[in-house]
Amino acid sequence: MSPSSSSVLLMAGSAALLVGAAATMFGGSKSSSNPKDITDIVELDESDCISADDVCQIFDKLFLEMQQVLAQLSQQVQQIQMSGQQIPEAQLRQLLKAEFQRALDAKQKMVFEEYNVDEDCLEEATWEFLGEEEKYPKVKRTVERFQKLYENVSGESVVGKRPGQEPDNGAAEGGATEELLSEEKLIEAAELYFGSLTKHMSEIVHQFNAQGKNIHDRPVAQELHMKFASGANDAGEEALKEHCGISLKTFQASIESHAQKPNVARALTMLQMKQQQDLMAMGVPAMG
Repeated sequence: MSPSSSSVLLMAGSAALLVGAAATMFGGSKSSSNPKDITDIVELDESDCISADDVCQIFDKLFLEMQQVLAQLSQQVQQIQMSGQQIPEAQLRQLLKAEFQRALDAKQKMVFEEYNVDEDCLEEATWEFLGEEEKYPKVKRTVERFQKLYENVSGESVVGKRPGQEPDNGAAEGGATEELLSEEKLIEAAELYFGSLTKHMSEIVHQFNAQGKNIHDRPVAQELHMKFASGANDAGEEALKEHCGISLKTFQASIESHAQKPNVARALTMLQMKQQQDLMAMGVPAMG
């Protein structure tokens, strides 16, 4: 694996690491089979309108579907690299972004049809709920988790995006620019980050086992990965802040800054391999 490619795969290619939340908003085909429409309030009773729970379920479904897509893309990229082909980081990111968007368009159409909703109506309902985010915190968490997923893939800052305004990243990060980590500190932080994610998954697996759930049953496996994805980003970020005093954005920026350093790329690749081995030892099924 080339040094530059490893940084993109770390932040955007591993199903175990891609935790967070994000795509810009919508952009796929619209469902035409009697969709729920929040604009026809006079003609619809309340049960026909898109609820906050509907929004959360749809974004949860899309999030899980796109996690699976990214896991497959990661495997394809690794196979290409193992064949000896070198992919520049910028080209790899564009490739991942394009394939992500293509798959997202198809998955959106499928999910919208499954939930019998229209794209425009869902978008309008989502923005309305986000306009009262204190009243609908679950919608905020679900949408921003999906936005974070897109942000990790594209490199674009979209978390917290609202109609007519840009994400307030300065406020989110305390308004200060943190100094990038040195190579040595970055490797230490990466070990901590991966370790926190593995620990988080281990806790969930133990919880499921204690409840008598068979994690190899497909519905249970999907629930497992969704639960992991819902909390892993927070677990990793909290570990970085508590033990390294840095934000997740600084960690990501440091990885990109040192992407060409062979020792950094080698360390990140080894950490990815170790995490995969640890998850296999736990009996965690692959996504898909």
